[in-house]
Amino acid sequence: MSKNNITRGNEFMRIFKNGSGCAILLTGLFFSCGQNTFSRHAFYLNPAGDDSNSGTRERPWKTIDQLNKTNLKAGDTVYFEGAQVFDGSIILDSNKHGLPGQPIVITSEGGGQARIRSGRGTALSLNRTSHVEILGLSFTGDGRKEGNQKDGVVIANSSDVRMDSISIQGYQKAGLLVLSSSEINIRNVYAHDNGFAGIYIIGEHSKEDCKNIYIGYCKVENNPGDPAILDNHSGNGILAGFCKNVLIEYSVATNNGWDMPRTGNGPVGIWAYEADSVVIQHCISYRNKTSPGGGDGGGFDLDGGTTHSLIQYCLSFENQGSGFGIFQYAGASNWHDNTIRFNISVNDGNISPAGASVFIWNSSRDNKQFKNCYFYNNTIYNDSAAAISYDGQSEHAGFYFYNNIFEAGDKLIKGKENSSVFFANDWYSIKGGFNCDGFRDFRQWAKSKKREQVRGILVGLNINPGFANPGKSVISSPAELKYFDKYRIPGNSVLRTRGLDLEALYGLKTGKEDFLQKTAPLNGIGACF
Repeated sequence: MSKNNITRGNEFMRIFKNGSGCAILLTGLFFSCGQNTFSRHAFYLNPAGDDSNSGTRERPWKTIDQLNKTNLKAGDTVYFEGAQVFDGSIILDSNKHGLPGQPIVITSEGGGQARIRSGRGTALSLNRTSHVEILGLSFTGDGRKEGNQKDGVVIANSSDVRMDSISIQGYQKAGLLVLSSSEINIRNVYAHDNGFAGIYIIGEHSKEDCKNIYIGYCKVENNPGDPAILDNHSGNGILAGFCKNVLIEYSVATNNGWDMPRTGNGPVGIWAYEADSVVIQHCISYRNKTSPGGGDGGGFDLDGGTTHSLIQYCLSFENQGSGFGIFQYAGASNWHDNTIRFNISVNDGNISPAGASVFIWNSSRDNKQFKNCYFYNNTIYNDSAAAISYDGQSEHAGFYFYNNIFEAGDKLIKGKENSSVFFANDWYSIKGGFNCDGFRDFRQWAKSKKREQVRGILVGLNINPGFANPGKSVISSPAELKYFDKYRIPGNSVLRTRGLDLEALYGLKTGKEDFLQKTAPLNGIGACF
């Protein structure tokens, strides 16, 4: 085990908060939170206006066409009349860009969000522009099956863009697409009733194409699937691919993927592929779906080609696919050095072929391409299916499972597994106490399979974790996560003291906080104490 590879923890990508709660990336980029104070000109649009007007508050323009004809400059602000509907598509390109401290701002004024109704087209397109802020607007297309075949909002080949308090619905592709862009700050976006995805981050060729992306406090809901995609997945919540340095936090994905028009690999609530240094934290992904027989429909996933990435402090429940997918597909770049820690999965994977809360799959058939996974201090509860499932194609190397609770209805592990390392985990079958690999006796299993033993000493446990009324998880707001204590370890439980000190033994920087954002005991087993 390489100490350098497993000590990265929170060092993947550090995000700090200033006094107003806005994100500052290490690159030094700051996205202002207050009203723009450098406005060069202010332009106003109102359905009762006239395009022959001067665009002032007293003499507003009427249409988006007039806005698109205007040569916006750094510091300009555009105000759409609140709670009004405007038809058309807003277009900003390299001729319309702001400057540091002087962004172009497009927003609503007075009495709610203005709605941009784009019909069959894209509602907002930012291409090769920079220093733009889009605030407090609603974007609506004709619908994924009613004629729209586009993405809703597109940020392409751009930088230093901030979006806040936006709703996007009715697009066949992604609600929000960020393509080969950098220094992008996305907050409070509600993307729903789109096709391919709610929010999609993607580079064109490599992980360097799209980087330094922040997604926070967003909700992606009821994005069912793209009727035009018949050979791949669709119906995702938040998806990040070919990108680097991405933070996704305090966001929710639910009821996505239920109308994916194919059988095979499916969508996931929040996930990444061909990505480096992605952090997913304090998120909830629940009741996501897939097509009948579809292989996914899960909560969270670190997929093919993902490296140096982290899922922590997240809740997954009642997804049709696994709560946590650990996947490598043929043709992807190497998957390695990823961490999943201090998360909770409840009754995931009961419908898809995964048949478990955690699903491991590798179609590359090469363990050198799928290695170094650190899965520790998670609580996995499934009263109907298995805790962990290994696909028939699941060759892997350096997969370490430490200090986890695996509680399942009966069978704990599904499929054949011979390579993973299990130390200091608690294994418990609700029916009969223990059932794994054909063994009903935990000690016999550990000895025969050479599991849960350090220098011949048994370090694993087989005890009832003692959760109070487990199995029903109904919270839907990330703000409630730190109070979600249904899976807290009882105060007198040996699970608080029988785990391994991972930092002392292996150099893992564990973050030292549990699921509830409380100080985690050095020797605790499970996600919250």
